[in-house]
Amino acid sequence: MTERVWDPFLTEQDRAHLAMTPHGRVGFGEKPALLLVDMYRWVFGDEPQPLLEAVKTWPGTCGLAAWDSIPHVQTLLKASREAGIPIVHMTGLDHSGIEGWSNRRGPSRPVDMSPEAVDRRDRRNDIIDEVAPIAGEAVLHKSSPSAFWGTPLMGHLNYLGVDTIITCGESTSGCVRASVVDGCTNRYRMIVVEECVFDRHQATHAINLFDMNQKYADVLPLAEVLECLATWRAERDAAGAG
Repeated sequence: MTERVWDPFLTEQDRAHLAMTPHGRVGFGEKPALLLVDMYRWVFGDEPQPLLEAVKTWPGTCGLAAWDSIPHVQTLLKASREAGIPIVHMTGLDHSGIEGWSNRRGPSRPVDMSPEAVDRRDRRNDIIDEVAPIAGEAVLHKSSPSAFWGTPLMGHLNYLGVDTIITCGESTSGCVRASVVDGCTNRYRMIVVEECVFDRHQATHAINLFDMNQKYADVLPLAEVLECLATWRAERDAAGAG
């Protein structure tokens, strides 16, 4: 069996328990959608840099883990567009007069910022060009970790008849996890694409993928998700032709 990203972090007791416990699959439903969570400048910076270097100018960075995900997300996004499924981009809700959820931890930067730091702050929620939305794709803004809290996401998906949400973006342990849990709570089939989510800490990335796969979602390799999308598209086209 192929090793999963979380396997090196499991104890002997964890492995023994898993061997004794049947594990079911969520599976794809009848109408999937793609949800891109926080693919914005704040976690990428302006160029690929190792985490400990990038954090000096971009406090929210995920370092190279973010940049390494881009080709995979682009592949998923291309396949989703070709399949014609609904696509939703989530980003932050700054400058709206609503205090952000993370501000409860206190200011993360000096009050007196350089012009360069101000520029980075003002661009923090810009979705990166590599996965930029195109016409017809929803762009929603959130002020909480979850893509569902305080946004019209659920109303939008319900209107479109969506029952399955393919999820990518960041961070695995934060906004992705919060969105997956809320999606599961609202009875959507949640699919997390392993190569298309990322975090700034390897251990939290791996263990949160493990936990979501155990409880709330199917955590699947990109290749399997692409195959599911291709099968879904072929079945839809066949039904339409019939």
